[in-house]
Amino acid sequence: MTISIQVSLGQVAAALALVAIAAAISFWRRADLERDIATAAARSFVQLTAIGYAIKLIFEADTIWLVLALLAVMVMFGAITARSRAKKVPGAFWPLLIALTVAAATTLGLVVALGIFDPTPRYLVPVGGMVIGNAMTASAVALNRLGDEMSESRAAIEATLALGATSRQAAAPFVRRALRSGTITLVDSTKTAGLIFFPGTMVGMLLAGADPTDAVRLQLILLYALLGSVAIAALVATALAYRNFFTPAQQLREPVG
Repeated sequence: MTISIQVSLGQVAAALALVAIAAAISFWRRADLERDIATAAARSFVQLTAIGYAIKLIFEADTIWLVLALLAVMVMFGAITARSRAKKVPGAFWPLLIALTVAAATTLGLVVALGIFDPTPRYLVPVGGMVIGNAMTASAVALNRLGDEMSESRAAIEATLALGATSRQAAAPFVRRALRSGTITLVDSTKTAGLIFFPGTMVGMLLAGADPTDAVRLQLILLYALLGSVAIAALVATALAYRNFFTPAQQLREPVG
C-alpha cells in the first residue's frame, strides 16, 4: 500500500508560530538565542527544500550512482561538520571521514544483504541520511570527549608513558570513555522508545495513515540500524584519532590550539 501525506506551504508557515515562541522565550529569559533560532529555521527551510528537490530527481532517475554520489556528499559534509566540534583533536578530519564511510557502508550493506531493504533510491537515500547523520553526531561527541580527556590528563598520560606503556595503553581509558560518550545518547533513546517518546519515523508513518504495527516494525529496524552505525562510527573515529595525539616515538604531542 502506498502511503502519502500532503502538506501545504501554508501549514509550514503556520508552524513558524512555534519558532516565534522559542525566540520569545529566549528574548524573555535573555538567553541571546534569537538570532541562532532564526538562522536555524531559515537554513533548515532552504536546505531541506533543496534536498527535497534533489531526492525527487534521484527517485525519478532511479540509478544507484546518483544515490552513491549523494551519500558521498553527505559523508564529506558530515566529516567537516564533526571536525568543527572536535577542535582539540589533531588531524580529526580523516578519522571522521573514514569512520562515517565505514559506518555508512557497513550498515547499508548489511540491511541490503539481509534483505531488509531493496537496493533502490527510495530506501537507500532516507536510510543512508539517517545513518550518516547519527554516525556524525556520535563520532563528533566521541572525539570531543576524547580531546577533553587527553588535554586534561596530560600529566597522567606522560607518567604512564614514562613507566614504559605504549601510546595505545596510555590512551585506552580515555578512548573507552569517549566511545561510551558517543554511543550512550542513542542507547538511552532506544531504551525509552515507545515509553517516553515516539521516534520520528514511527510518528511520520502514523501521521501518513500507516498501520501502527507496520510503523513500529519499521522503526525498530531503523533503531537497530542506527545503534550499529553509531557504534561503528564512534569506534573507528576514536581508534584512529587517539594516535594523532602521539608522535611516532610514542611521545605526547603539544596540545592543539
